Amino acid sequence: MKKYFAEMPLFGKELRDKQKEKAAESATSIKEVMDLYDAEVERVKNAGIPAEKIAKRGEMTAWQRLDYLLDPGTFRPMNSIFDPEDNDEDSTGVVNGLAKISGRWVSVIASDNKVLAGAWIPGQAEHIFRAQDMAEQLRIPLIWVLHCSGVKLTQQEKVYAGRRSGGRTFFRHAELAQKGIPVIVGMYGTNPAGGGYHAISPAIIFAHEKSNMAVGGGGIVGGMSPKGHFDLEGAEELIASTRHLKVVPPGSTKIHYEKTGFMREIFNTEEGVLDAIKKCVAGMPAYDPSTFRVAEPKEPRFSGEDLNYMVPYNQKSTYNMDEVVARLVDNSEHTEFCPDYGPEIYCGLVKIDGFPVGIVANRQGFLGADYPEYADYMGIGGKLYRQGLIKMSDFTTYCGRDRIPMVWLQDTSGIDVGDVAEEAEMLGLGMSLMYSIESSLLPMMTVVVRKGTAAAHYVKCGPQGNRNNVFTLGTPTTEIEVMHGETAAAAAFSRRLVKEKDKGNDLQPTIDKMNDLAQQYYDQSRPAYCVKKGFVDEIVDFAKLRDYMVTFTQAVYQNPDSICPQHQMLLPRIIKG
Repeated sequence: MKKYFAEMPLFGKELRDKQKEKAAESATSIKEVMDLYDAEVERVKNAGIPAEKIAKRGEMTAWQRLDYLLDPGTFRPMNSIFDPEDNDEDSTGVVNGLAKISGRWVSVIASDNKVLAGAWIPGQAEHIFRAQDMAEQLRIPLIWVLHCSGVKLTQQEKVYAGRRSGGRTFFRHAELAQKGIPVIVGMYGTNPAGGGYHAISPAIIFAHEKSNMAVGGGGIVGGMSPKGHFDLEGAEELIASTRHLKVVPPGSTKIHYEKTGFMREIFNTEEGVLDAIKKCVAGMPAYDPSTFRVAEPKEPRFSGEDLNYMVPYNQKSTYNMDEVVARLVDNSEHTEFCPDYGPEIYCGLVKIDGFPVGIVANRQGFLGADYPEYADYMGIGGKLYRQGLIKMSDFTTYCGRDRIPMVWLQDTSGIDVGDVAEEAEMLGLGMSLMYSIESSLLPMMTVVVRKGTAAAHYVKCGPQGNRNNVFTLGTPTTEIEVMHGETAAAAAFSRRLVKEKDKGNDLQPTIDKMNDLAQQYYDQSRPAYCVKKGFVDEIVDFAKLRDYMVTFTQAVYQNPDSICPQHQMLLPRIIKG
């Protein structure tokens, strides 16, 4: 298939100095947003007790354990400031991301032992689901660095019960095992109750000699009160049992290594546990990259730093999306799918790290006087029209048939609306795209470059619209909302304005409420807010977007559950004709 992949058409142009000068103010705003986000990440990273206090106990912090465990330079953080319940701890108590261990990509998650000794706190279960989902969708090992003291008992109602609560994480481990996806845990510290099931639910357990895991911890075992209330006598008994169980906690290595054999191996150093994980992962399935590569990897011909000048901070300014793609793909090469159809959408077959990948992106700007063909108004880039929706469904179907993973770049203001658009089947075609994505059974990643708005956000592989989305990234210019704040304010208060006007009342109080709502929409669509509430999984500097795309692509091709032989692919032939 060399004639299709070896030398694909080049695209993109050098960014001129004059363009940089013109965009300097925008680039400064982008840098300020990224600096603020980085500061927020650092603040969350330092949550809990000081690392020095952990060191005095003879322990490593979660970050130190990860630094030792992961291949240098491979960690791609995810959900760094995820905290949907606005916890007092400023964290969900876990850290996660994608990384390599012994040369293989894994989804890794670690208990933050600085935060309540790694306790279950609100939002943590949803955080864990994201790490588990990435492992499942990419078919890569899930690695736990566990140190979990159990449920924060004063907030048990937000952690324990319900369909998507803490207990669901354990059955998800069983699901992964059934699908042949390894779950490996390295265990430290005391892990009672929910922490105990964290420890026992993985497939392989490596433990530090001072760690333990149990159905109930010392406080639970010693705290049973047969009287149904507490008194002085019961308090004295509780003190005695607690002192005993602190010295000899239930579920120690003496029980679960020497007696039950649940622990595969135990180690007298923290590093020993992590070395065992490294050795175990080294034996996990992984294809040689040459099996699926269609060309040698090449860097783009243009710098990713250019994107800070090319993507405007002002949401109402336009730019060339093709130039963005050219700075993300190998050697800035592509073959475009149906370039003369659905001009608001770019669909292209590209290479990332030498592997074939499909990219879908929203073009910006005016689309010509005669488009969309069904209407008497001019189309604008970012909005989805009939041809664009059909084109994306077609492209997705062919990528699914050829087992080519997909990357979606969103900058969309929504789907065309009104009776003319309804007659052109916008509603049905949006759902058709969702069906095509779901039917493809492909791993996909999404980047919300700027706007992720209305139904267009989820039909274009938004995280809520399918099971294929491995992760969603935001950028310093990301804005996610059901509609623009000013549009929402007009929709919410237009009838109120009419009523007040007809009654001869002062309109200013209603206008003030409109401005307040518009500001609320703005505040609740900012990049950091989007990560904190889980709208996206991480905010990534424009210059680092390609790193995440390479990680995604390598992980997809590491151990796929199905393949299409290169010489049997149809998409490159259909594009070339």
